[in-house]
Amino acid sequence: MKNWLSLVLALPTANATARMRAWRALKASGAAVLRDGVYLLPDSDMCRAALADIERDILSINGTAYLLPIQDPQGERFIPLFERSEDYANLRTEIDACRTQLRAENALASTRQVRKLRKAFAQLANIDFFADQTRQQVDAALQELETAVSRALSADEPSSHDQPIALQRQQDYQGRTWATRKRPWVDRLASAWLIRRFIDHDARILWLDSPHDCPPDALGFDFDGATFSHVGNRVTFETLQASFELNAPALGKIAALVHYLDVGGVQPAEAAGIERLLAGLRESITDDDQLLSAANAVFDGLLSAFA
Repeated sequence: MKNWLSLVLALPTANATARMRAWRALKASGAAVLRDGVYLLPDSDMCRAALADIERDILSINGTAYLLPIQDPQGERFIPLFERSEDYANLRTEIDACRTQLRAENALASTRQVRKLRKAFAQLANIDFFADQTRQQVDAALQELETAVSRALSADEPSSHDQPIALQRQQDYQGRTWATRKRPWVDRLASAWLIRRFIDHDARILWLDSPHDCPPDALGFDFDGATFSHVGNRVTFETLQASFELNAPALGKIAALVHYLDVGGVQPAEAAGIERLLAGLRESITDDDQLLSAANAVFDGLLSAFA
């Protein structure tokens, strides 16, 4: 890395609020301190835009700021200034503590902590300009925690198996009884909505105390041995999509949300809000049919918004 950007600044002493705003912006940008009043970032479009914004804000409060290029012929002299291992270690400690304390009874509360940890990781990764395997290790630990929370929220979560997904005809699945485990969470709620909305409008949803209670003539979903469940990296919602060729782009966006909230992975922007909403519904509504009705309105709204 030979090309760098420096921001040389002096902030007015009278405006404490403006000074704090500038320091927070510099920290958020990931800038390293070269010396008092001199901050450094790699020369990239993103970093240049960040420093230019800070420069403009400082000038607007009658401070002084100069955005200057720097060249390092050796190419490595400044890299140690951007070491993030301590930040990752602190984040990993929080992840491990959350994982250790996770229980079925505190799983809902843990989802909020996990989202905060994911947000903190995303912010850190965004300014990790010289990433090594540490970032991947912390990301993997966070994904494991997300999966553990999902499983704690949903007992007997189905395992995934690699197998071909056969295409189905909707006319063969009309007016049927569809069965899944009671106290549904995201994947089961979304799958039940998808079934009634796009596959079997007259579907009767049966809530099971145990997968072993599934009647022989019912179509099971989202449990081991069910007709439709996890396949490969697909959650049940995605398996139903593939089985009935439901390929609308808006459904794809809902699928990304369901996938993340069920097994983790890449976080859609809407995930935290939708999770809080569904968690609140699940906590306040004890009847599963009523819970599904409330969740249906959420997914209908998402469908319209994404379309």
